[in-house]
Amino acid sequence: MSGVALVLILSVSALAASQGDLDRFVGQYRDVDEPDIVLSVFHTGDHLTIETARSAATGLKAEAATDSEAKFKAPDNGPEFVFTINAAGDVTEVRREEQGAAAYATKISATPEHNHFRHYNREEVMIPMRDGVKLHAIILRPTDTKEPLPFLMQRTPYGVEGSTSDSINEEYTELARSGYIFVMEDIRGRYESEGQFVMMRPLAVHHDPNSADSRDVDESTDTYDTVAWLLKHVPSNNGRLGVLGVSYPGFLATEAGIDPNPAVKAISPQAPMTDVWLGDDFFHNGAFRQSYGYDYVLGMESSKKATFGKLDEDAYTYFLNAGSAAAAGKKGGLTELPTWKAFLKNPTYDAYWRARAVQPHLTSVTVPTLEVGGYWDQEDMWGPQEQFAMLKPHDTKHEVFMVLGPWDHGQWVHTTRHLGVLNFGSATGDTFRQRIEAPFFAYYLKGQPGFALKDVASFQTGSDRWMRYDAWPPKDTVERDLYLGAGHMLSFAKPKDDGAYAQYVSDPAHPVNYRKRPIQATYAPGSKWYTWLAEDQRPYDRRPDVAVWTSRVLTHDVTVTGNVIADLFASTSGTDSDWIVKLIDVYPTAPDVACAPGQSTVIPAMSGYQLMIAEEIFRGRYRESFEHPEAIPANKVEEYKYSLHAADHVFKAGHRIMVQVQSTWFPLYDRNPQTFVPNIMTAKPQDYVKATQRIYAGSHLELPVAEAR
Repeated sequence: MSGVALVLILSVSALAASQGDLDRFVGQYRDVDEPDIVLSVFHTGDHLTIETARSAATGLKAEAATDSEAKFKAPDNGPEFVFTINAAGDVTEVRREEQGAAAYATKISATPEHNHFRHYNREEVMIPMRDGVKLHAIILRPTDTKEPLPFLMQRTPYGVEGSTSDSINEEYTELARSGYIFVMEDIRGRYESEGQFVMMRPLAVHHDPNSADSRDVDESTDTYDTVAWLLKHVPSNNGRLGVLGVSYPGFLATEAGIDPNPAVKAISPQAPMTDVWLGDDFFHNGAFRQSYGYDYVLGMESSKKATFGKLDEDAYTYFLNAGSAAAAGKKGGLTELPTWKAFLKNPTYDAYWRARAVQPHLTSVTVPTLEVGGYWDQEDMWGPQEQFAMLKPHDTKHEVFMVLGPWDHGQWVHTTRHLGVLNFGSATGDTFRQRIEAPFFAYYLKGQPGFALKDVASFQTGSDRWMRYDAWPPKDTVERDLYLGAGHMLSFAKPKDDGAYAQYVSDPAHPVNYRKRPIQATYAPGSKWYTWLAEDQRPYDRRPDVAVWTSRVLTHDVTVTGNVIADLFASTSGTDSDWIVKLIDVYPTAPDVACAPGQSTVIPAMSGYQLMIAEEIFRGRYRESFEHPEAIPANKVEEYKYSLHAADHVFKAGHRIMVQVQSTWFPLYDRNPQTFVPNIMTAKPQDYVKATQRIYAGSHLELPVAEAR
């Protein structure tokens, strides 16, 4: 059952019901799969209303009724809601049906409870920038108080016209309840704002707050000018402003802290795009994220408004038949879009991409900063971790914090215990928003006590508990090398024979799919993009082009907390290669019930499950330099050492640890032709060749293993 608000307006005539009949629907209903979501049903006049703690009202049309069911339909082809009535005439549950899926909520009380939404007054404005361009913004202020309030702002390329009192209460429930003047702004060139949109606009050479030079304009100056205007034109503000946002708005929140307006007192970059060549959206260690880059650029630059679409076929087939990335772009009509042209012209880490990178500007802590990221973030896992690492050495006042949780991209804004089939036992996003995010902004913008975070808060998976750390990685970890040994055995014992190797043949004509097929367009309806990092990896461990190492069954818990490093010693018969390394938790197989002391069962959905814990790709041509790619000497052992990013996970006793290594991850990453060419994106069909890949026994993962507590 989603947390979307409901108002069920029951037609008395359609249901042949009396006022007494409506009373039996009244009460609270708890979602079976998401027990933190409780729907409250009220009898109001001649209809019912249903609401949740995080949902506003939606009218439903009564469609049909029998002795056992009463069915209603949401407007605009929305979901159906079916109340179940037992033989005694009592309503026992409500079922939500949409796109073939059903969710159930069971009646738990006859006494409903209202949510605590505040009403916000909405004002639409155009705010002038120093170069004369005007930016469109929505200002929302609570109507139940006249006290001076701080601003809380989000700047976005995704449109703000839908910002209303209800949307603020639904999306920022805890913050809205506390009370802020919310400001939602379209960045230049997007939606109703004037000017030209530039993807991750580079920072200007210098920032002079008094300069009107149009060449001295970027997202930092636009934020500065917006804040200055708000302070002057919005009455009853307390002179303080915070900025937050997820993904692209996370990047914009970071920019608000670079040469900030003095009124900016707190920022929270959440999954921020930080460096889209090194580790975020468009490239990872030089490997081009083909299907994502294709879909995102098409959605962002083919119109002033977001136009994310869908493919008429499996994306795997679409991109394989197209050939190279350049050919796919031509086929899809992307050739004149600015960022697509930049992909083809700037495949290396050159001045174009470095100018868009944020981390070189994070040389001081100008404003208290709360970084937020997810361990299974499929878009911007790298950004918050890198920003924290860059800022922390300059944090002399203890004003830089990080939260990492068991989330995909931005999932912490939702009320859920789940990520795909994983169940973490609590609504982790609610905990973050209630205990960390809301107190953070209240402390720095209102001077209220209650924020007491150490350096890092992390939800440790496996043990499924929140941890607080004074440093990252924690001081009580010890680096241990996990070796990819002979016989496909994974062990902490160093192999005796470094000459032993595992071998596979990588064929670009049959690349390894990165998620279960059919692969939908990134943001198409029903896309499995959001949870693919948590998908079961069993379909790949028996492929001949994937090398696999597995530990023995663990006799005790192994806790990995910190940055995981892959150190491969590998050779290829080709002259270029990609290397993908995946660290995996292998769950026991039912009926293997003796998993750990006190644990007597295996959850059926997780029986034998292979869960990725840390993973990353590296494009071999960049092993010496990201700026100057070099061919790989054929059949020569080379070292490839790179980060798989952070983990905080307990491999439980009874589980096994697995490592998978492969050379394709398609179509998310374009195929390496395995022949060195100047630009992989424009490779010709004859450039794509099979290659024999060897991983030598000295290869290992550097794991930060926590000492027993």
